Amino acid sequence: MTEKFIKQGHHLLYNEATKFDVTLGITTREDGQSNYPNEAFNMARYIDDHPQHITNHQKILAEEIKFDRENWVFPIQTHENKVVEITSKDKGINIDSLTSSLHGIDAMYTYENNILLTMCYADCVPVYFYSPNHNFIALAHAGWRGTFGQIVAEVIKQVSFDLEQMYVVIGPATSSSYEINNDIRNKFATLPIDISKYVVQRENDRHGIDLKLANKLLLEYYGIPSSNIYITDYATSEDLNLFFSYRLEQGQTGRMLAFIGQK
Repeated sequence: MTEKFIKQGHHLLYNEATKFDVTLGITTREDGQSNYPNEAFNMARYIDDHPQHITNHQKILAEEIKFDRENWVFPIQTHENKVVEITSKDKGINIDSLTSSLHGIDAMYTYENNILLTMCYADCVPVYFYSPNHNFIALAHAGWRGTFGQIVAEVIKQVSFDLEQMYVVIGPATSSSYEINNDIRNKFATLPIDISKYVVQRENDRHGIDLKLANKLLLEYYGIPSSNIYITDYATSEDLNLFFSYRLEQGQTGRMLAFIGQK
């Protein structure tokens, strides 16, 4: 399969969405101003980095994707499965500085134009939704907790239109090198999808899990046609020249910013 995320400046852009005036992508790690680690294009205000670095990186990205910072929205993620609708009144939340607004939100959606939904990642799965026929976009943050919490299903619950008119993109995240223990594996065994397709036992109490595939299987289970789902080949844990990896870098690293908006 040809990779559909194309490198442009400090980000990867999903070209298939641009034909619908949807801007969908994720930032990369290189050529930035942050010392977290050196010359990193960190996009997270909640780690030990100078605030001006993040502001400068935001300005660079805004120019690259032609989406003004004043139209961005950023929630405070807590690895749960809460979803919120975003409207024009939410523009600018947590962009210049962090606030108490939109706390505990790991997925957002909107039917409005000129809003950029954004969230930070460094191994967890970014899941993007868009439906050109219904002017709908959404972005979800799915680590193992969000995946187990079926956050993609929570997003799907927010729509009433035909799911054959929904497209989903699963972006760069950790590969199946990510491991879980027996307790977490047993949690996943309760989901309504075949665990043997995305979890592989490695040794006693250690299992490799493919979170990107798990989310794809959940999307299909809840009605998104397989042909409407794209999974990138990029993996944060294998493409460290492009992405931050919280796990491999033991937390001492920056964060990418996933984003989706419609002009």
